[in-house]
Amino acid sequence: MDAEKTLNRREALIKLLRVAGVGAGAAGLGFWLNARSQRPEVALAMSAKRGHTVPANTSLPEMAIVQGDDAALLARQAIEEMGGARRFVGRGDIVLVKPNIGWDRTPKKASNTNPDVVAEIVRQCLDAGAKKVVVTDVSCNEPRRCFQRSGIAEAAQRAGAEVTLPDPSKFKEVDLGGEVLRVWPVFEPFLNVDKVVNVPIAKHHGLTGCTLGMKNWYGMLGGQRNQLHQKIHESLVDLADFVRPTLTITDCYRVLLRNGPTGGNLEDVLLKKTLVASTDPVAIDAYVAKAVWNLEVDELPYLKLAAKRGLGTFDFEKLRTKVKQLS
Repeated sequence: MDAEKTLNRREALIKLLRVAGVGAGAAGLGFWLNARSQRPEVALAMSAKRGHTVPANTSLPEMAIVQGDDAALLARQAIEEMGGARRFVGRGDIVLVKPNIGWDRTPKKASNTNPDVVAEIVRQCLDAGAKKVVVTDVSCNEPRRCFQRSGIAEAAQRAGAEVTLPDPSKFKEVDLGGEVLRVWPVFEPFLNVDKVVNVPIAKHHGLTGCTLGMKNWYGMLGGQRNQLHQKIHESLVDLADFVRPTLTITDCYRVLLRNGPTGGNLEDVLLKKTLVASTDPVAIDAYVAKAVWNLEVDELPYLKLAAKRGLGTFDFEKLRTKVKQLS
């Protein structure tokens, strides 16, 4: 009977995101489901703070799925459903918000995180008492154009964030302590912050099938990141283990279904008008990968490796999940 209930939960969650978006008629969903260039400055690994998680709370969801028309409102509601910004951000905290700003694309192309989502997360962190909120990424295309064309720089600055372009002189060599990743140049803003909010966009990826929360951590590294593709799954887990984010909010408002991660063709974009938030970085990746691309855990080896490392569970249907449909 328990196995049957688990299967029903799994099917319900998967169907939820698959039918979301334009033309979807979902309603009444407020229910619980239980269960590069210059030589980096050398720095000691011990100077880099590991782990930014907050204590678990069994009275609150471990994952929230929110759907509606207004991307900013979805971000606000997702955080609220997870317990509110003050659960994650303390007064005086320095918070780093990590969207995907990798590509020289406009928001409609779904190559970068939705700027309205990023801006609302910044506002929520500041309203909770954060001393400073930093928004940054190490872009793949020319950074200044990526930050500008994505709309993220302007939106985040208006919300009160400190937007930081990747500066080649601001990378420090850090021992990441991973099984594959040892000493590697890390962009300085990622070091010694109090909280980290990961805000990836859900996209197709030619190498891994999709790029979600854990893949988003490549955007903290300098150096020849393409070398990591030789052991991509192991390196993803090493990065996730090093960061251990406070919260992951996956942007499924617009999803790049094909020809990722760069995109560029509007025909590859599906409007789903959904955000997914979780304190479990493994479960949220497993859920979105399955619900959008029908990818199983065996097709994404990093999920099993991450679970084995104690970073979360890939059995997303077992999480306490709150679903909210906004009118």
